[in-house]
Amino acid sequence: MFYSPQVKIPATYIRGGTSKGVFFNLMDLPEPAQVPGEARDNLLLRVIGSPDPYGKQTDGMGGATSSTSKTVILAKSEQAAHDVDYLFGQVAIDKAFVDWSGNCGNLTAAVGSFAINAGLVDARRIPENGVCTVRIWQKNISKTIIAHVPITNGQVQETGGFELDGVTFPAAEVPVEFVAPVDPSEAMFPTGNIVDDLDVPGIGCFSATMINAGIPTIFLNAADIGYLGTELQEAINTDDTALKRFETIRAYGAIKMGLISDISEAQARQHTPKVAFVAPAQDYVTSSDKQVGADEIDLHVRALSMGKLHHAMMGTAAVAIGTAAAIPGTLVNLASGGGEKDSVIFGHPSGTLKVGASAEQVEGKWTVNKVGMSRSARVLMEGWVCIPADCF
Repeated sequence: MFYSPQVKIPATYIRGGTSKGVFFNLMDLPEPAQVPGEARDNLLLRVIGSPDPYGKQTDGMGGATSSTSKTVILAKSEQAAHDVDYLFGQVAIDKAFVDWSGNCGNLTAAVGSFAINAGLVDARRIPENGVCTVRIWQKNISKTIIAHVPITNGQVQETGGFELDGVTFPAAEVPVEFVAPVDPSEAMFPTGNIVDDLDVPGIGCFSATMINAGIPTIFLNAADIGYLGTELQEAINTDDTALKRFETIRAYGAIKMGLISDISEAQARQHTPKVAFVAPAQDYVTSSDKQVGADEIDLHVRALSMGKLHHAMMGTAAVAIGTAAAIPGTLVNLASGGGEKDSVIFGHPSGTLKVGASAEQVEGKWTVNKVGMSRSARVLMEGWVCIPADCF
């Protein structure tokens, strides 16, 4: 019996923020996978090791969590005044499915450094020492992101003293700006309201802020769904009943946001929307046993990604948090004390994160000009990823 040999594809394994992913230069992919479609999806599934009924992704590069089951494809930008086109694929763990519906804000921190190292940024724009401003076109959501990548002796500086809760070791700081995450022609609040009643059959009716900024997100009050807001992963991810309830809430929220038209469509859109719950600031202990006082934060936020509580916070959800916090009356704003704000520090399972946003109301419609936060990124391995030649 003949078995196809393995093929070697140039790839780089990078930590960006609190996520990890396999990065590719578009032109390094086999020709059938250079365009969207079944071949590309099958290739990425095999690279990551999905679908895996064991839920471990042992036979691939995935780490069996939503934060580590990710892929990125970069190319020289086709957009004016941009350096690189960034396409993100969230790979399901136990299903043969790659979700292209949203961005990964954490991996965005690594896009700039990969683009520089891959020669996708004009060498004339890279200083010998200083900061290289990389202009990123996020293809999934058609938005501009700016990454400020530190450069030392003409090379990307990855090591440093910046500490990011949820990441064990310090690294170089990479400030990231999400420019106009909500286009003026789009509705930041798809329902037209900053707070809605979300009626979920068989579960209940909840107050919800449903916002489309960074990534479509449904915010709930922790107390309304029986939580304190200080929960860590094990409190929710070991509770199958709770996870099913969150998924049902997510599905009905997606309908109300106009993202899907029927509840059955939620299964094919696992990456978006996100569900998060908020609570006022209170003392808590992080997953690393660090004590955080209520006076160190403005509020608590917990968010679910791909059906599980995230161990820290998704970068795109942080954009939604910062935006909602800046708009008086949203559940996020009220949990942080209400009033006008241009930044908040929120507690998440691994620690804290500060996010700033500039929002304004024009002719009765809210818009946000920019959302900023700092992340870090580090190359973990570079070389080739190997997959059977007949898998795509």
